[in-house]
Amino acid sequence: MQSKYILYLIFLSLFACEHHSSNINIKNKPEETKSIVKKKEIKEIQKIEKKKLVNIVYSNKGFALIYSDGTNNSLGYKLDDTSINILSPNLPNGTPVRITNIINGKSLLTVVKNKTVLPIYYNSVITNRIVSELSINPSEPYVFIETINSNKLYVANDVKTFDEEKEVANKAPVEDIMVQSISLETKKKESKTENFVTNFNYIIKFADFYFEDSAIMLKNRLFEEYKIENILIKKMSQNNFRVYKGPYKDFEKLKKGFHNIENVGFDSIEIIKL
Repeated sequence: MQSKYILYLIFLSLFACEHHSSNINIKNKPEETKSIVKKKEIKEIQKIEKKKLVNIVYSNKGFALIYSDGTNNSLGYKLDDTSINILSPNLPNGTPVRITNIINGKSLLTVVKNKTVLPIYYNSVITNRIVSELSINPSEPYVFIETINSNKLYVANDVKTFDEEKEVANKAPVEDIMVQSISLETKKKESKTENFVTNFNYIIKFADFYFEDSAIMLKNRLFEEYKIENILIKKMSQNNFRVYKGPYKDFEKLKKGFHNIENVGFDSIEIIKL
């Protein structure tokens, strides 16, 4: 009788262990599944965020601030001066962009490293590497920043002008042209021998309108709401009317021209070379 009782206790012990073990497995399975799902969700979010960056539409003509050790404190971000990354006041980190030296048409593709706060008359912060690559005049760093779709890229062997890019793009089944990195030392040697001719003559463009009445309404609004004087309207063509301020013959006067414009908050404000 006692042996039967002992066997019964052993059976109960084995059953309890098996039941406890199965409960542990049941508890672990949902945790493992949740971990896998979470990783998939993170990857999907990353894909969506990358797609958003690629599909941002933005362009602006203006002056770039050339990065140096002295500018670091005010910007709050560091740049590797040998890289071609830029800082932007309007675009988020990782946005693919094309930067073009408007004076000579040279351009290259890069990405925004960080979004930063800049005075309204600057549209980007660029490195000395970019200055050298694009043969930018440090006294007149007039550049065009535009977002690009980076799904398809054609890699060229040299820096292309706008006209050359259009010819290549028309022949090849691509959407954009990427410029290969060129030796910084070679470009520095070239830039030393290049003579920059400065003809500083710029206006501040507020907007272009299809109807003249719309241009007049904006001019009145700028004066009445923001007390901005000396606003002009120019008929560019039959259906293109430009609202602007200027011209300005040097950079200091141009900066003063922006004095009352800081609070306007128009995304369409650009600096246009005459």
